[in-house]
Amino acid sequence: MKNHELLIPVQNQKSLQAVIGYADAIYFGTETFNMRMHARNIKLDDMSEFIKECHENNLKAYLTTNIIIYEGELELLEKYIEEAYHADVDALILHDFATIKLAKKFNIPFHVSTQASISNSAAAIFFEEIGAERIILARELSLKQIYKISKNIKKVKLEAFIHGAMCTSISGRCYFSQVIHESSEFSANRGKCLQPCRDKWKVYHQNGKEFDYDGYFFINAKDLCMIEHIPEMIEAGIYSFKVEGRMRSAQYIEKVARLYRKAFDAYYDGDYTREKAKKWKDALSRVYNRGFSTGFYFNIPTALDISRKTSGNVAKRRKLEVGSVVTYYRRKQVAKLRLYRGKFKIGDVIYIEGGDMGTFYKHKFSDIYHKNKMIQETPDIAQLSKDYLITIKVDQPVNKSDRVFMYIEK
Repeated sequence: MKNHELLIPVQNQKSLQAVIGYADAIYFGTETFNMRMHARNIKLDDMSEFIKECHENNLKAYLTTNIIIYEGELELLEKYIEEAYHADVDALILHDFATIKLAKKFNIPFHVSTQASISNSAAAIFFEEIGAERIILARELSLKQIYKISKNIKKVKLEAFIHGAMCTSISGRCYFSQVIHESSEFSANRGKCLQPCRDKWKVYHQNGKEFDYDGYFFINAKDLCMIEHIPEMIEAGIYSFKVEGRMRSAQYIEKVARLYRKAFDAYYDGDYTREKAKKWKDALSRVYNRGFSTGFYFNIPTALDISRKTSGNVAKRRKLEVGSVVTYYRRKQVAKLRLYRGKFKIGDVIYIEGGDMGTFYKHKFSDIYHKNKMIQETPDIAQLSKDYLITIKVDQPVNKSDRVFMYIEK
C-alpha cells in the first residue's frame, strides 16, 4: 500500500506545471511570512486560485509561514492566516507559537517546521499533544534516531528532507547573513538569507599570523541526495519525503520530482534496485547541484560533505537557449519555432518556457516539420546563414515569444 507522500517545492504557477503528475503535495510561499522571500513567490491575491489549481490536479497545497514573528506583525499575520483559511489551504508549515495559535483558531492543520529543531520523541509528543498534524524533523538526525522517535509517537506524522540544499547551521536557524550584513533585513530566520556560507573564507589564529583555511569554501555544504536510500528512510518511519528548492528552476523541479516519483513507484512495485538508484542519481547530477551528500542520516558529516574548492552549480549539463515560439495555433495544437542554434532529431527533448508566471512545457520530438515536410533531423543550425523554422505538435498551449531551451553536456 502506498502510504507515503512526495512533497515538492513550488515557486509559482510555472513551476506548478512542472510537478503535476509527479508530486503528491507541494509547498509554497507568498510575498510575506515565508522562509524564501527571494523566490518568485505566489502573490497573495492569487493564492486562492493557485490552491484551487493544485486541488484540481490532486495535489495538496501547504503554505509556508515559518519565519520568526515580531510583535508588530500579529494583526497582519492573523489576516494572512484568515486568507489562507478562505483559500482552502491544506496545511500551514510553521514554528512560531503565534502562528500555531492562529492555525488552531482557524482550524487549519499545521506542520511544525524543521526550524523548531525537533530532535527527540519528547519534543515530538509535545507538538503532537498541542495538535500538530505533522512534524518536520531536525536535519541533524540519523535514521536510527528517527526510527526511535517514530516508535514513541501516536498520531503525528514525520516529515524529513530527501533532496536539496543543506544549511551549515542547526536546521537552518542561522544568523550569519544578518551579522555579515549588519541588518536583520537579511536574516535567514526572516526568509532573506544572502548565503554567505557559500563564499570563500579565511580563518586566522588569534596571533593574527597563521590561518587554518586560506580562501576555501569551507562551510559550503553539499546538497542532500537520498535517492539511493529510499527503503531505509521508509523503514525509519518517515511519512513525507521533502525536496528542498523553492528558488530552483522549473526544469530542476520537474526532473527531481520525476526521478523521485520513479524511485518511489519502483519501491512499491517491488522493482527498486541499487543499480536503478545509481542511474537515477546520475541523472540528478545533471541538473543544478553542489555535489551530493547523505547529510546526517548515516554519520555526522565530515570535510567530504563540504564542497571546498567550488561554489554553486557543478551539474554535468548546462542550459542553452536555442530559439523562440513564433506562433501557436490553438485549434490545431501546433507551434512554430524559430531556432538559431543546435541540431535536433526525433527523440530529442526541448523545454519551452515563458516568464516567471508563464509557460513550462517539456517536449520530446515525435515529429518535426520544416516547410510542410516531415524531417527526421535538422541541420546544425548555427552553421546556417539564417534562423531555421520548424513546426511541432504540442500537448499544451504555448505563447508567442516563449523561449526554447535545450540541455547539453558540459
